[in-house]
Amino acid sequence: MSSRLTFGTLKRIVAILIAIVIVLAAGIVVGQAPAIFGVDEDPEASITFEDQQGDGTNVTIRDVSLSDGGYVVITDGGDEPLAVSERLEAGTHENVTVEREDDSTRELVGQLTATVHQDTADEDGFAYGETDGEEDRPYLEDGFPVSDTATVTTTEEDALSDSFAVESIDAPETATTNETIRVNATIRNPTEFQTQQSVTVRIDGAVFERQVLELEGGESRTVSFETDTSGAPPGNRTIGVYTDGDGAVAAIDLEFHTDPSVSVTEAGAERVTVAAAIPERGFVAVEQNGSVIGTSGELEPGEHENVTVDLAADADVGADAELTAALYAGDPADAETASPIERDGEPVETTFTLADAGDGGGGNESGGE
Repeated sequence: MSSRLTFGTLKRIVAILIAIVIVLAAGIVVGQAPAIFGVDEDPEASITFEDQQGDGTNVTIRDVSLSDGGYVVITDGGDEPLAVSERLEAGTHENVTVEREDDSTRELVGQLTATVHQDTADEDGFAYGETDGEEDRPYLEDGFPVSDTATVTTTEEDALSDSFAVESIDAPETATTNETIRVNATIRNPTEFQTQQSVTVRIDGAVFERQVLELEGGESRTVSFETDTSGAPPGNRTIGVYTDGDGAVAAIDLEFHTDPSVSVTEAGAERVTVAAAIPERGFVAVEQNGSVIGTSGELEPGEHENVTVDLAADADVGADAELTAALYAGDPADAETASPIERDGEPVETTFTLADAGDGGGGNESGGE
């Protein structure tokens, strides 16, 4: 009897060991080949974009890695990309040159941002703009687009052969987004001939002031630019003075000139009209019970009157229903991923009813007060 118990025990031990081996082997296979078992991994990317000099027609990305392939898109804070790379295969790429379109008049100068986008469209070519952001979206890390920012100046020697040279720049370190500031720059004509050339002041690459300057051969002159900052986005920005082939930049901290706000001026069952002071590119959304039932068009930073929000046709809005008008940063075509704009830690919004707005009540504004 004792031998039978021992033999049965041994069989149970062997069975347990075999089961353990099978489980371990399956775990190793799953770890090595998750796709076999239908386990999807999030796409990943990284990018390094360094300050550099150029001729305004192209920039160089030091390195970029893409798990699934895609594109590098260059922007300067405007609505449209300045340049898009050729499609990049999955893997790591070094010294990637991104060129602007041949017919583009926008130079790749100033503070530029390089963002890594996926390639998800069925058609060839970058389709983010054509599909309103539905395809070829940016790679994300911790919920934010994978990108890097660099300052690009045009100081190549060959570009300076006929171009005025910017020898120095003097700009305020701080300003608000609705004042006129004085920017001084020393400009030199390196040629032997009297010449006229255009000189611009740019904030983050966007032109805010332009002068046509005439200098004698070899002449150096300090020029003042009265530059209106209205429309510039608040925050730490780059301000620069540029000639045809040269430039000099300085840092400027722009503070939004007023408190962010939104107030309702008119409201009906189909449309709401508001006034808004928005510190960054975004839009106004009208919400009911936490759901967006209408958005305005995209708004540039600044103060706006008569901003209209068309309500959804299926929105059931009664005269006494409580609605909310709120400020968001982002694209109104992709409201679900937009971020609420806050003041003192509270969203900038106002509650109202159609009945109150119709009487000129304008709602009850909140947002950090």
